[in-house]
Amino acid sequence: MAEHKRYWLDRPENVTKLYRTAWVIGLGLIALELTMQRHEALALAGWFAFYALFGFVACVALVLTAKALRRLLKRREDYYER
Repeated sequence: MAEHKRYWLDRPENVTKLYRTAWVIGLGLIALELTMQRHEALALAGWFAFYALFGFVACVALVLTAKALRRLLKRREDYYER
């Protein structure tokens, strides 16, 4: 019997490294946000973390839209059997 292949993310220490790296990158981006001076065309875009909040709201809107589309487009289980 073939041995189960182990992938990089199968090892818990690698998952921890990835998680900590994501936190470090996120904190670095927040520090960069606090130190940068931006010249935005829209007043809203100058707010702290505007793009992060905009991206989060857009992602939630996409998920909710997909759920609504699923209700509209779904077929019965025996659709292909008929």
